[in-house]
Amino acid sequence: MGRVSDAKQRLMDAVLELIWVGSYGTTTIDQICDKAGVKKGSFYYFFQSKAQLAAVAFDDNWQNRKVELDGIFSASVPPLERLEKYARFGYQIQCEIKEKYGRVLGCPQFSLGCEVCTQEFDLQKKIQDMLDCKRRYLSSAIRDAHASGTIDAPDPEAKARMIQAYYEGLLTQARIQNDVTGLRDAVHGIYAILGVKETAAQAAA
Repeated sequence: MGRVSDAKQRLMDAVLELIWVGSYGTTTIDQICDKAGVKKGSFYYFFQSKAQLAAVAFDDNWQNRKVELDGIFSASVPPLERLEKYARFGYQIQCEIKEKYGRVLGCPQFSLGCEVCTQEFDLQKKIQDMLDCKRRYLSSAIRDAHASGTIDAPDPEAKARMIQAYYEGLLTQARIQNDVTGLRDAVHGIYAILGVKETAAQAAA
């Protein structure tokens, strides 16, 4: 059973990397099997299609990432500090990715979602659920900051959508330009959207 479980995980790891570094459309089942070191028959033992594998792999990766986000957005952390830690976390991840692959890869969900949204509807729905969850982390921090009087944001969902659009745009631009510079100071843009002055943010943290 250990070997069986390992084969499934290798397939999941392989498809994540191939899609993120390349694209969903250009990634073939043969490439996935070759990278995972798994026979094609074993692929079909676990998964019916590339789309199903991608959905399972991205969901598994997201569950692991959520553990880190749960810590960043813990209610014990001051609200604005959560947003600052989130921005620093994203910058650090992209720096590590560039070091490993030689390229900035941006947001895996956003990159895949843009590519498959008109073709693979089940996969698109899975990606949308992940993006919605990300936005809820943001809105919770904004709601708490408003409740504490730190900011004036009576509609935290609207502000969260603005921040998500801004930050995902930065990640996409970083991928296109292969440059993490724009992510380094993302928190300043987030604070600008919220109408927060840097001195007030530092005092609240």
